[in-house]
Amino acid sequence: MDHENGGTKPEVVVGSDESKTHKSRHSCMYWGILLLLRFLALSATVLATLIMALNKESKTMVVATIGTNPIKATLVAKFQNTPAFVFFVAVTSIVSFHNLVMLLTDLFGYKFGFKGIKLLAMTILDMGAVVLLSGATGGAASMAQLGKNGNTHARWNKICDKFEKYCSRGSGALIAALVGIILLLILNVMSTIAIHKNTRSSSAH
Repeated sequence: MDHENGGTKPEVVVGSDESKTHKSRHSCMYWGILLLLRFLALSATVLATLIMALNKESKTMVVATIGTNPIKATLVAKFQNTPAFVFFVAVTSIVSFHNLVMLLTDLFGYKFGFKGIKLLAMTILDMGAVVLLSGATGGAASMAQLGKNGNTHARWNKICDKFEKYCSRGSGALIAALVGIILLLILNVMSTIAIHKNTRSSSAH
């Protein structure tokens, strides 16, 4: 009957709606994981900054003895005494601000378009954040090791046997920074994979 009337039978594309639904679910899942990882990275770097910046311990101890009279002095251990720790606080603050900006971009960036450029810029900035945070954490960790064990060859005494709380809090800040580095690396890998997929999709079209 259709042929007699000169009409053509409409083609039905099977599975197109299911494919779109699958892609939409995959995109939502990816976006949710991205936001979660970015929030955790932000929390880790902020925690590292606060712990190290507020790390301070005072102790009164005997520094000398005159006759039978001990001479006591109050000594203070704080992060400002070590340039590596000052650099650590500065870098973790910068990376925390970076994570906050990236989180806001993930939440509201869809309003501004330029998805490809945004993703590439975020990937490059994340790489820079990883480099900075790794360098600062490595420098701080080397000074922490020196404070814990000292250096007999250079005749540098350890201090962690006297300032236990200071060293414990410093270790906590370093652990938080390491977690931040791992999360940023995961985010970087995810962004790189997304760029690769977008490139393949563009070349296919």
